[in-house]
Amino acid sequence: MGDKTTISTLVEGGSASAGPPLGPELGPLPTDVGEVVGKINEKTSEFEGQEVPVDVIVDEETGDFEIEVGKPPAAGLIKEEVGIASGAAEPNREKVADMSFDQLCKVARMKASDLVAKDLRGAIKEIAGTAQSMGVQIDGKDAYDFQHEVSEGKYDDKIEAAEGLN
Repeated sequence: MGDKTTISTLVEGGSASAGPPLGPELGPLPTDVGEVVGKINEKTSEFEGQEVPVDVIVDEETGDFEIEVGKPPAAGLIKEEVGIASGAAEPNREKVADMSFDQLCKVARMKASDLVAKDLRGAIKEIAGTAQSMGVQIDGKDAYDFQHEVSEGKYDDKIEAAEGLN
C-alpha cells in the first residue's frame, strides 16, 4: 500500500459530480472519478438536498478508495424536518416553525454519535438548543422552556418510550 491522500469536501446529498470540487482533486490520483462520485451519491442519497461532509481517502499507489460520510449539521436536519429554508433572523423574537417531539427525537437519533450527550435525553436537549437558536418551537413551546420541562422530568414517559424504539 502506498501513501494515502484524503480529500475533505461538502457535497449535496445524492448529487456529487465529477466537476469541482471533487474532479480537480481526484484527477491527478490513480482512481476512477466516476466510480468515486457514484459511491458518494449512493452513500449520501438519504441526505438529498442537504450539504453533507464527505472524506475520500485514496491510496496513491493502487487507486483504491474509501468514502466516509459525515452527518449534516443539526440545523440542516432541523430545517429539513420542519420544511423551512432558514432559521429566524432574531430567534428570541421570531418563531419560524414548530417541531413535534417525535421530529425532535428523529433528529436527535440521527446526530447522536456526533453529540456530547450520553443518552437520548441529553441529545434531545442539545438538539432543542439548536432549535432555540433557529427560532423553532417544540410542541408549541419555546425550545428553552421545553428544555427546562425535560430537565424537570415532564417528558420522562415519552423519552422512555422513544428509547425503547432503539
